[in-house]
Amino acid sequence: MLMKPNSLKTQGGASLIEVLVALLVTSFGLLGMAALQARAIKGNQSSMQKTQAVVMSYYILDAMRVDQASAKALAYNTGSLVAGKIGPICNPAAVTGTTLADNNLKDWITSLKSAIGNSADTTTCGAVLCDADGNCHVQVRWDDSRAGGLGVQIVETFSRL
Repeated sequence: MLMKPNSLKTQGGASLIEVLVALLVTSFGLLGMAALQARAIKGNQSSMQKTQAVVMSYYILDAMRVDQASAKALAYNTGSLVAGKIGPICNPAAVTGTTLADNNLKDWITSLKSAIGNSADTTTCGAVLCDADGNCHVQVRWDDSRAGGLGVQIVETFSRL
């Protein structure tokens, strides 16, 4: 007759410890995946804001192409170029005129705020600088820190009307 060693006495509670270790490892894995998902969402938000900034720069350029005479007469310029930055407009109420160029700038800044920032945001700004030949430089600025970016981002678009 073969005798089996009494394994119950020597390994008592081993399966419970194995289950707890497996649960701990699984928990860390799930926490890591949740952090990765949160980071991916922030990256997607930042990417969407950059895409919207490019689209909005083309928006004002297309408006200036329709109104080329005013653009070449410098009616769309928001300021001069100083240290690589153009004087921006951050509030649509800052444009007080009623010409087509003024209305286009107001609509553009309002659209910037709704597409990238929000209406109370003071960091979402747009700037335009054209010369008499129709060479235009458009800048869109916003704060990207909420989406995981590095803070103030600038998208610059150069085009000839």
